[in-house]
Amino acid sequence: MDWKAKVKKIKSEIPTLFFALKDKDTPIIAKIMAGITVAYALSPIDLIPDFIPILGYVDDVILLPVMIGLTIKLIPKNILEKSRCKAEENSKKNKKITKRWYYAIPVILCWCILIAIIICAIV
Repeated sequence: MDWKAKVKKIKSEIPTLFFALKDKDTPIIAKIMAGITVAYALSPIDLIPDFIPILGYVDDVILLPVMIGLTIKLIPKNILEKSRCKAEENSKKNKKITKRWYYAIPVILCWCILIAIIICAIV
């Protein structure tokens, strides 16, 4: 399997993690990790900004796959398979996904609060 196929496979796991997050049988630690992973994957703000040469893509190439892999290890197999089926069914049903920019508001607010806390701590 070449790296492009691996990237596509990893990218396809994000909706799976979202459905596992919503499942009531998912253990709490897996839910927390899935929430962090999905939020980070969908966040418009990266830990290392993409405009920094080479380092900017480290989080996309290394950090996100590690987070996804760790989260998948924490989710029980039966819940993971059920979530994969839901994600695949949802992707077939919604070929045309509308972009809903307002889903980014909570993520942006969290980052703004974090930046404000850091600035207050420095000053």
